[in-house]
Amino acid sequence: MNTSTPISASYTKIIIAAVIAFFMLLTRGSHVLTSVSLPDASLALLLIGGLYLRKAVWFALFVVLATAIDFGAAAIDSIQAFCLTDGYWGMLPAYAAMWLAGVWLGKQADSTDIGKYAVASAVSTFAAFVISTQTYYLFSGRFPDAGIVESLKHGWEYLPSYMGFTAMYLVAFWALTKALPKLHNAIKASSSANVA
Repeated sequence: MNTSTPISASYTKIIIAAVIAFFMLLTRGSHVLTSVSLPDASLALLLIGGLYLRKAVWFALFVVLATAIDFGAAAIDSIQAFCLTDGYWGMLPAYAAMWLAGVWLGKQADSTDIGKYAVASAVSTFAAFVISTQTYYLFSGRFPDAGIVESLKHGWEYLPSYMGFTAMYLVAFWALTKALPKLHNAIKASSSANVA
């Protein structure tokens, strides 16, 4: 019985999770937690997490981490608390859209096929934008007269940066997987192992 594969797969997943957590900490929290001023990479990181880690427990851990960063940033700088309303919980399905796109990509024979990768990335990012924007406008309490039709009129000015920054990270990740195909395939193969 070969036990090295599950151990190797477990360590691989822990390393991937640690890298994702590091970049989430580095880019999230409106930079009150770090001195580095990079755009938030959370959406791209969740897609990558879905691609390599797949299981719901990992998704839950990253949602908890993102939430802890947001509430920690708000505790340090009260301006950051502006979005922490009932509408904030709409981020959960927005994040799930990214994670599920990654899971779907992970099940493809060639997860870096430019067509599939681009469509999955763009559709999930757009879905995450619509979900997060609309839940904020509908449930934050800051727009008491906003119904669904009224809420659909707002927030679109944020779409270019929302899509653009996420695309920037996902293109960089795609280029990395193309530059290091053996590493990508090895990690993806270990993702298929039924562990952690």
